[in-house]
Amino acid sequence: MRSLMNSALIFVSSLFAFNLVFAQLPSNGNLAAKKEGKVHPAALQPGVKTPSKNESAKRALKAVEQPLASQELSIAERVHVGHLPCELGASVQMTADANAPGYFTLQSKGYKYRMKPVSTSTGAIRLEDEKAGAVWLQLANKSMLMDQKKGRRLADDCAHPDQVAVANDMKVNPPPALIDVSTPATEIQR
Repeated sequence: MRSLMNSALIFVSSLFAFNLVFAQLPSNGNLAAKKEGKVHPAALQPGVKTPSKNESAKRALKAVEQPLASQELSIAERVHVGHLPCELGASVQMTADANAPGYFTLQSKGYKYRMKPVSTSTGAIRLEDEKAGAVWLQLANKSMLMDQKKGRRLADDCAHPDQVAVANDMKVNPPPALIDVSTPATEIQR
């Protein structure tokens, strides 16, 4: 929560600085357009290329993103990337961001999320897109994508080849039950 507040504070501060610089630029014959907000400040300076809306959005996103802590980066190193087939013929594409270590893009039909690692107490790998409410959980044998805002799963039983191998091994050598009903304490009570 604190990092979210810090990010919001940095974002608001950068907007304030941007508006301050924008107000001090020479009119260069575009004063009316400048007041209406239709001209990018760089367009008012001769010889400067105006960035596209997409480039501006990417810069704003990068400005808000904070570098990740070492614990989050160690989680990111264990995230399975690539094309991951899921149940019912669905699939997702997980891609690491080369420019922002620890950040990932998760996309499939109808959605695209900007994910970052979050620490868990269970050891499961968890990635989140806080703004969209998307959560990616990666277990040893499968992964799933959930929409926390709508309270439903978007993709389930997604598996990297390493996870498929673990799932197959679990079928042959099942892990011990968490609650074993045939314990000596149970037999004594009879």
